[in-house]
Amino acid sequence: MRYEPHDYQKYATAYIEEHPYTAVLLDMGLGKTSITLTAIADLLFDSFEVHKVLVIAPLRVARDTWSVEIQKWDQLSHLTYSVAVGTEAERRAALMERADIFIINRENVCWLIQESGIPFDYDMIVVDELSSFKNHQSKRFKALMQVRPRVNRVVGLTGTPASNGLMDLWAEFKVIDLGQRLGRFISNYRQAFFAPDRTNGMIVYSYKPLPGAEAEIYRRISDITISMKATDHLKMPELISSEYTVYMSDMEREAYEELKKQLVLQLPDKEITAANAAALSGKLCQMANGAVYDDLGGVSSIHDRKLDALEDLIEAANGKPLLVAYWFQHDLERIMERLHQRHIPFSRLDTSDSIRRWNAGELPVALIHPASAGHGLNLQAGGSAIVWFGLTWSLELYQQTIARLWRQGQNADTVVVQHIVTHATIDTQILHALQEKDKTQAALIAAVKADLKL
Repeated sequence: MRYEPHDYQKYATAYIEEHPYTAVLLDMGLGKTSITLTAIADLLFDSFEVHKVLVIAPLRVARDTWSVEIQKWDQLSHLTYSVAVGTEAERRAALMERADIFIINRENVCWLIQESGIPFDYDMIVVDELSSFKNHQSKRFKALMQVRPRVNRVVGLTGTPASNGLMDLWAEFKVIDLGQRLGRFISNYRQAFFAPDRTNGMIVYSYKPLPGAEAEIYRRISDITISMKATDHLKMPELISSEYTVYMSDMEREAYEELKKQLVLQLPDKEITAANAAALSGKLCQMANGAVYDDLGGVSSIHDRKLDALEDLIEAANGKPLLVAYWFQHDLERIMERLHQRHIPFSRLDTSDSIRRWNAGELPVALIHPASAGHGLNLQAGGSAIVWFGLTWSLELYQQTIARLWRQGQNADTVVVQHIVTHATIDTQILHALQEKDKTQAALIAAVKADLKL
């Protein structure tokens, strides 16, 4: 296929070529893979500035998306690549091939650097979903930092750079510039830009930016950062977000409130306990969805309100395909059981074939887990409506999952996002938290927004 880039794609490609170290904050659907591959091709064969490129990406993106993009566009047909996923033997064989680009999933970064014994001789690294390296204490971050000084070019790609706040940016930019802009140490970054927020004695649970910190952080990273939003450069369909509220009975509400207050819920033949605030949050989320894991790992049913609501939404769709996002395994099992009972065809989107069937319009209902399918999948051909059966605290996974439908190539005039929310439960708090996190991220993207002058 002939590649005819938009002006913003030309701009982004040139930006990558002109900046050895860069963060490219591209909104979902702007074609970051084709942009980056075009820059890689130029650097390999026009300017001869790089010779061997390593792409680090989420598993499904590493396995499917990058190779598909290389095969798709005519101007990339001369690039050779090797996908190093699968068993250790398969990864080793892939990494020993002769190729321009080597693609590996982020879970195997530690293996590649610390265990494989294969020389790390890449002179360019592309981190697809840079936010995967936001945790400076993670093994993958520490492993990558061992070899980072040897690499001449680094590109970080993401649409959600600060999904949990500005603190995430330190590790992400340490990968890119080795701490030149935000400091070499997280302690110095924290001390310079943040103050303790929630505390318990000497224990600090969270931090908040100091006055003026946001603007100064954005200023420091602006010379190597480019940001673009899809709505600025593409004719995007209208995004409509709504809530479908369900109500628990008095008895179900009492059980919810008992666990919330006492951290213990006594059921007729079992007990459910929450050891701490994080565990309590998870239990309350489960109860809002309709079932909860007991202390022995079994599942106790609380209510079917959300299942009834999902059935209503499927009926109201009248054959229009629905993408249904779930979070807990028992959510999936209960949804599948209800769909089987109602003889509604469906499939989980967990294989290449199921994704093909969805995009071919063969599935009226598809079930997706944000953590395993939130990044990089193109699902816009199969439908334009998504239902959140269970919510996630992660803004990154939330936005990325919606962006599987709300993206370039979506032919519908509107993309509808329905949230099934249980009244007066933690569901409403999660939605509010997602909105508040989005404010910080939106400010970051606006601060480093690209000014196209082509």
